[in-house]
Amino acid sequence: MACRAGCCCNSIGNINEDNARFLMLALLIIIYLLCGAAVFSALEHPKEKLAKERWAQRIEQFTHKYNLSQDDLKNFLRNYEEANVAGIRVDTTRPRWDFAGAFYFVGTVVSTIGFGMTTPVTIAGKIFLIFYGLIGCAATILFFNLFLERVITVIAFVLKFCHERRERRKAGPAQNCHRPSTGNRERRTDSLAGWKPSVYCVMLILGVAAILVSCCASAMYSAAEGWDYLDALYFCFVAFSTIGFGDMVSNQREMYKAQVAYRVGNFLFILTGVCCIYSLFNVISIVIKQVLNWLLRRLETPCRCPARGNRHTRRNVVVPGHMRPRRENSIETDAVNDSEADGRRMSGEMISMKDFLAANKVNLAIMQKQLSEMANGHPRQLGSSSRHNEFSGGVGALGIMNNRLAETSVDR
Repeated sequence: MACRAGCCCNSIGNINEDNARFLMLALLIIIYLLCGAAVFSALEHPKEKLAKERWAQRIEQFTHKYNLSQDDLKNFLRNYEEANVAGIRVDTTRPRWDFAGAFYFVGTVVSTIGFGMTTPVTIAGKIFLIFYGLIGCAATILFFNLFLERVITVIAFVLKFCHERRERRKAGPAQNCHRPSTGNRERRTDSLAGWKPSVYCVMLILGVAAILVSCCASAMYSAAEGWDYLDALYFCFVAFSTIGFGDMVSNQREMYKAQVAYRVGNFLFILTGVCCIYSLFNVISIVIKQVLNWLLRRLETPCRCPARGNRHTRRNVVVPGHMRPRRENSIETDAVNDSEADGRRMSGEMISMKDFLAANKVNLAIMQKQLSEMANGHPRQLGSSSRHNEFSGGVGALGIMNNRLAETSVDR
């Protein structure tokens, strides 16, 4: 069967690059979930079966020993499960809904940790939680993003300072022989002004910081809660990454040694740990996006049809590198290139749906770009030229790290 437009090469691959990256990431996440499910099933399922068998034996032994029916015993256990949801435990624990307990609860809500050991049971409490969490979670995510911006700025400043000292040390012997010329000094200044740290260095620093915070917090929890050190380390990752299973929760006893100091340390460690892990996750996402871009480039196949070179390719299409247009694309130039369609609109001629959607896409892109630059405090003039890269136009944490690292810079 003949192909449309006389070319059938790479017909499946001609999709928007952002959509291709999104679909590939979704596919990899599904594969990652399947692999994780297989590993956890192999590790935990035998233990679960053994625990169920032991529990059935204990129920049978208890009913025979005290001459009880299993139905009565199960009804009693169901009543205990309801009490457990309300915060009642066999061992004495601290009150859940005094001011200190409620403050701990709202902290787990707005940080999205959600341990689950304390939950509202009244209708009014559940309704209030919906509106309270809506504003609190949004404000906390904003706080995490601002923390990430400052951490990236500080790390970039320190790494740039170290880079400058290393460059001066390399140029030291030459400067002792003769004074450097003004042109050499200006070239060295320009190269240092455009220098940005690598995302791998930032990831390493954040990883070391997260490990140090987790190790110190684990030592405190191991001593205060009586947990094994590995269990305490597991709790730190679950809490700091805001997974919050709730199987292990800190600061739940009624009394501790040095209780005030422990509660303050618990609050500070959780706050610092969540911020560090959040920043580390976002930097790792940059590396994952680089891997996706590399995979997309590997999947590109050259088109050998002679008529293909005369056709106009769509913007953001996954096409071979040697066939991509040499001109520098940006949001501003895209708006200029659509002047022909604008002229048709001004003349009263009806426009097609394709032109309408293209114009809306350009307008939304310009609005998103301006909002991102205003939020980052780096507004640029509309006429300034910029080179498009895979990380531009991001929102949230990706927008904060855009053009701050070497791998996300348009000048690399």
